[in-house]
Amino acid sequence: MKYVRVLAALAIAVTALATITAAQTADKKTLTLKGAEAVIAAAKAEAQKLNAPGGVIAVVDDGGNLMALERLDGTFSAGANISIGKARTAVMFKKPTRFFEELINSNGKGRTVMTALENFTPLIGGIPITVDGQIVGGVGVSGAATADQDEQLAIAGSKAFGVSSANADPPVSYWDKAKVEEAFSKGSILFDGSDGRNYMVHASRREKPGQAEIHSEDADVIYVLQGNATFVTGGEAVDAKLTAPGELRGSRIRNGETRQIARGDVLIVPRGVPHQFLEVTNPFLYYVVKVR
Repeated sequence: MKYVRVLAALAIAVTALATITAAQTADKKTLTLKGAEAVIAAAKAEAQKLNAPGGVIAVVDDGGNLMALERLDGTFSAGANISIGKARTAVMFKKPTRFFEELINSNGKGRTVMTALENFTPLIGGIPITVDGQIVGGVGVSGAATADQDEQLAIAGSKAFGVSSANADPPVSYWDKAKVEEAFSKGSILFDGSDGRNYMVHASRREKPGQAEIHSEDADVIYVLQGNATFVTGGEAVDAKLTAPGELRGSRIRNGETRQIARGDVLIVPRGVPHQFLEVTNPFLYYVVKVR
């Protein structure tokens, strides 16, 4: 019996150690050479569908390292380096490169200083490759007839793996009253969309005015729970600067539309639309569902 108890204790210890180890690590998806070749094949198929006259297709892993490249007949030689740069930029910044070209060119007031960043190619045609909610690499295309065609080929390549398991029916999420009240007491995220879903839920709290905001990827669905605020939308964000991928902040909004909002009001702010909270009661509580 003594040995049985020792073995049982060892089994418990091993199980506990395995649990701790699992909590400190995470499964990571990896793009293989075969997968990179599948991305190129999907992009080439789209090129044939569009009758694109050429193009260079580059695929990089999640660290921006080149895995595969193919140059279609009739494509200029510089397209190789450009397509690699687009793929790397999409991976390193975790967003399509269209965002950066449009940001830099926006109304002549863009962030042109960004062009000085090393290994940065802010040209349309770079797309991250995502599998089960994880970015595993990037695809860049250069040399098709137009920039839009470059992007179309890249998007087709990024979808080479079809519908992922992240699109399976998700479980029901639930927060009881105490957890919701705790979230509103400090303002926090209830659900962050980390399981691959295209939405997040924020229990938001404001005690003072905020900066002008622009979310380039997310639409905000806002429901006011408590308090009153002056809310400005549209117009132009003054001194807007990129603070995080897909997020810009500015000092104020010029020529926007001003509303007084209060408990029970609902607003939808489409992605890319500047918005700002001015005067707010303390506290001002509101739900935000961010849809990507």
